[in-house]
Amino acid sequence: MVQFEVPAIVPADPEANITDLLDQRVKATPDLALFSVPEGDGWRDITAQDFRTAVVALAKGFVAAGVQPGEKVGFLARTTYDWTLVDFALFYAGAVMVPIYETSSPSQIQWIMEDSGASALIVESPDHFARVDEVRGDLPLVREVWQLHLGAIDTLTAQGAEVDDAEIERRRNLAVGADIATLIYTSGSTGRPKGCVLTHSNFVELCRNSAKALNAVVTMPGASTLLFITTAHVFARFISILNIHAGVRTGHQPDTRQLLPALGSFKPTFLLAVPRVFEKVYNSAEQKAEAGGKGKIFRAAAATAIEHSTLLEEGRKVPLGLKLKFALFDKLVYGKLRAAMGGNVVYAISGSAPLGARLGHFFHSLGVVILEGYGLTETTAPATVNLADKSKIGTVGPALPGVGVRLADDGEIEVKGINVFKEYWNNPEATAAAFDDGWFKTGDIGGFDADGFLTITGRKKEIIVTAAGKNVAPAVLEDPIRSNPIVGQVVVVGDQKPFISALITLDSEMLPTWLANNDLPADMTLAEASKNAAVRDEVQRAVDRANKTVSRAESIRKFTILPSEWTEASGHLTPKLSIKRNVILDDFADDIAAIYDEPVQTTNVSLK
Repeated sequence: MVQFEVPAIVPADPEANITDLLDQRVKATPDLALFSVPEGDGWRDITAQDFRTAVVALAKGFVAAGVQPGEKVGFLARTTYDWTLVDFALFYAGAVMVPIYETSSPSQIQWIMEDSGASALIVESPDHFARVDEVRGDLPLVREVWQLHLGAIDTLTAQGAEVDDAEIERRRNLAVGADIATLIYTSGSTGRPKGCVLTHSNFVELCRNSAKALNAVVTMPGASTLLFITTAHVFARFISILNIHAGVRTGHQPDTRQLLPALGSFKPTFLLAVPRVFEKVYNSAEQKAEAGGKGKIFRAAAATAIEHSTLLEEGRKVPLGLKLKFALFDKLVYGKLRAAMGGNVVYAISGSAPLGARLGHFFHSLGVVILEGYGLTETTAPATVNLADKSKIGTVGPALPGVGVRLADDGEIEVKGINVFKEYWNNPEATAAAFDDGWFKTGDIGGFDADGFLTITGRKKEIIVTAAGKNVAPAVLEDPIRSNPIVGQVVVVGDQKPFISALITLDSEMLPTWLANNDLPADMTLAEASKNAAVRDEVQRAVDRANKTVSRAESIRKFTILPSEWTEASGHLTPKLSIKRNVILDDFADDIAAIYDEPVQTTNVSLK
């Protein structure tokens, strides 16, 4: 059994809870800008001291409203400054937040509130309230629903004016490290969401050790980040708390359509994103260049960037000719992309899905080091991550300090350490099934290199076994196809079938630009585009490129382009944009059957 364990580099403090991180930050740097909020065309800073003052005032409001220590409060809102304000106010009041994804349906909201036993709920918008209102009658335990859009924060703050400071200090010190800090429900990609009990120590110890491991990222001069992925997910939640501990200035932009202008004005030093965001940045730049008649220049620049970065990582000499080309493209292409991201981005932390070496090398040549990591809700986000001084593109890095990672005999990744959750809420059977002698079974398959860098192959339950007995990991084929600008999502199928095939959707955002660049009607519907010969040829080229990376037995022989998208709203994607494979296989069973009912017809010429 291959195993790598990294000792913690910060002594554990079993008495500490998350509120201590903010109190210690205020004592160390009370006037440090800990947040910036939009104001006019710019940003207004909020110091550590001012943030704590607002947190305590709101905590008093929760106390005055009857929230008891240990009581669970649901929260349904977008990624804004108010999200973290509410989060810490609940910590200081001694309560336990149950975050709910802003895209959750009424039935999902009902399940999470029922299963958690939450007695109150906070919502941000009228739309959120309307969804809650649909199921309010089925939630007898919920005595209060606060609405941020109706001024709930100001109302609660005023309501708590008479609560004594000593009561907040008493409450914030009630929890010790082993106590529950939050109850986060899994995204439900493989069935009904399960509540993960994450403790105060999970966050405190992981933040303290990660701040040391990621020292170059969080302590660089003017360290700052702009959060745009949902803080209801453990990935952004962990970074939010880490930033408070490390003194990183944080801004928020919940509307990704406004992301580029926000990056331009906020000018972060590092980003937090999922691979799909980096794919979008690359594809948008490529299609914009194509529209301006500079597509050939962009593709040459991309190829140069990838070659340049690859040589540097391998420790090989960069030829003079490549150096000169790189310098030219730095002025023509790379510099403009850096400016589009605000001009100051040095690092980006990527998680939730494989990034791929191509994008890693491309952004590295832009001067942006993408630190790809790996983790789950059950591991409080990161278990492994590439570090500024210890990084390998194409891997998810080594184990973090205080974390152990091993491979079971079948290649399944198992994790043990300061970050591993306590249990599944009210589900002892699932908890018992999730552990192997104290090690959490992730359900992912991977491998280590000699230096302990982990690579993810795919999900254990998603491995396809063809009728001929060939094992195929879908992600190996899906990731390169998804990098094509017009491809939205891909699901490879073929379990117990004679060959591998795929269901493919188109990207409605990128499609009009690609169509216009290829002298086709830009207003073509998804249904029309799915049948268009030029569109199919482009998708075929993406499939051919993916097939070059595998054997003939593993290659995609046929594919179907669907006339619709997979989205969170359609129920086919999780909030972090992962595919709900089982749901898709059920909903599109007829399309899959049709693939295998017809004779094989493929234009593939790249099979080996």
